[in-house]
Parts: sequence; structure tokens; C-alpha cells
Amino acid sequence: MPNVWRKQAEDTFEPRAFLGRISAGKAVEHYVKNQTIYVQGDPAEEVFFIQRGRVKLSVLSEHGKEAVVGILDEGQFFGEACIEGAERRNASSQAMEDCVITSMTRRAMLAALNTEPGFSAFFISYLLSRNSQMEDDLIDHLFNCSEKRLARLLLRLANVTLEGVGQSTPIALSQETLAEMIGTTRSRVSFFMNRFRKKGYVDYNGKIEVHRSLLDAMLRKKAQLEEDE
Repeated sequence: MPNVWRKQAEDTFEPRAFLGRISAGKAVEHYVKNQTIYVQGDPAEEVFFIQRGRVKLSVLSEHGKEAVVGILDEGQFFGEACIEGAERRNASSQAMEDCVITSMTRRAMLAALNTEPGFSAFFISYLLSRNSQMEDDLIDHLFNCSEKRLARLLLRLANVTLEGVGQSTPIALSQETLAEMIGTTRSRVSFFMNRFRKKGYVDYNGKIEVHRSLLDAMLRKKAQLEEDE
């Protein structure tokens, strides 16, 4: 293919449309709320992409204790460790709501990465973004108090950002799960949630509604700390 044609093909390639099409080694599947996608220890043979919905990742210790290690949203991949040769799943995945998920076999994924520059760039961008998020989470756990960790987690799960202009996404997670994710106890989460609610930062009645005022409060506190320094 001449270089100009190749460039045009890359410019018009749409990764989301590509992931939404069924083809050899690629399927689009529907999962209902609480349905298991795969279980820790299962053979690792596919990569998954969330077209719609939210997925929970959890791990089970040798002593039978379960811990939530990630909540994934639309537009995120999971299970990609199989690309590097992982033979077994190191976590379990479950649909938190009705989901539409694309699955790609290891072979199909590697072929797409090798033959579709647009898809390769899309996947690399995702990995870099996720790596940055993981670094932020590690710093958060090392240096921030549990109340601030909870606030950051709620803002992220609700998709409340500086650029956001729409309504936040309701969070359907228990306080036990939130406690697991930030490394504290349920009683501490309950205490902080009551404080957030009294200040008007959140509402919850079955689901947690996070208001932008929580982000504003964190930004004000950060600015104040910088001034004190």
C-alpha cells in the first residue's frame, strides 16, 4: 500500500467501531448484572473490552478472603495479561450492571496490534493512562489519609472531573467494598460518608450520588496546603 493510502487508512480507522464488530476471534457478548465473566484460576485465553457497563475485578486469598482490586468502566480493557503469556487469570471479573463486552482471543488481539496501527495506538494509549492511574493510586495509598483516599475514589468512580459538565455516575457499591478498595475499615468509611453527606458532598439512598462540591472542597484544601507551604 502506498504511504499516502496507508496514512489515510490510519486516519479513518475507528477503534471503537472495530471492537464493536464480530469477526474471526472476536465476539460481542451481553452480560447481566452480577454475572461472572471469568474466575480467578481460569485459563487466560482472551482480552476483554467494555463497550457498555461496569465490571468489578476481585482476588481471593489462600485463606478465602476476597478483596476488590478494581472497578472498570466503559472504554477499558481487562484480561490483557494473556498477551504477555499469562496462562491463568489472577483475578475474577463480574458484571456490576448489564454490560456489552467485546472478547478477543490472544491470537486475534496480537494480529490486530500488528496489522492495525490505529488500534495499536489506541491500546498503547489505554495502557499508558492505566499505568499513570496505578501510580496515582499507589501514591494515594502511601501518603494520603483514608478520608482523602475515599474522596478521590468516589470522584473517580462517579466520573467527576475538572472538565466534566454532565451529571455524575451513580455508584452502586457497598461500604465494605469501598473500605477494601482504600485499605480501611467499614466503620471508618461509614463515618466519612456521614460527614460528606452532612456537608452536601454526597447523597445516598441505594446508590451514592457524588456532587461536584466534593471536588471543589478537595481543590480548596489542596490550594490551602500549597499556600501554607
